Amino acid sequence: MENEIKKILIVDDDSFLLDMYSLKFSKSNFVVSAALGPEIALDKLRQSLNPDIILLDIMMPVMDGFELLEKIKEEKLSPDSVVIFLSNRGQEADIIRGKSLGASGYIVKASSTPSEVIEEVINIVNNSKK
Repeated sequence: MENEIKKILIVDDDSFLLDMYSLKFSKSNFVVSAALGPEIALDKLRQSLNPDIILLDIMMPVMDGFELLEKIKEEKLSPDSVVIFLSNRGQEADIIRGKSLGASGYIVKASSTPSEVIEEVINIVNNSKK
């Protein structure tokens, strides 16, 4: 990801976290699209948003992040995006489920600062391109 600007879609139902991560990623030269919840994310993707990275929360109303990823895959939306879960749920079963659905990475919010999240996203993207 050397110096190329990446487009990222951040999906979370917490507007404070969404704003904070949007700002942090913008300051790190990402072009940010934010979606307050899964329905908005699906709308954006259906309207041909094609981000390089999709950062998904898991615990959201209506549809959790796992269901959202299944829907994205089912509808073949943004097939080349690197999908990364960003959640407070750090159970091994959740991590395994995320990876089995095709996610390239899984970051636990509670154990990472926003700067560490950005570093980890960059590492995951770089490793997924190899």
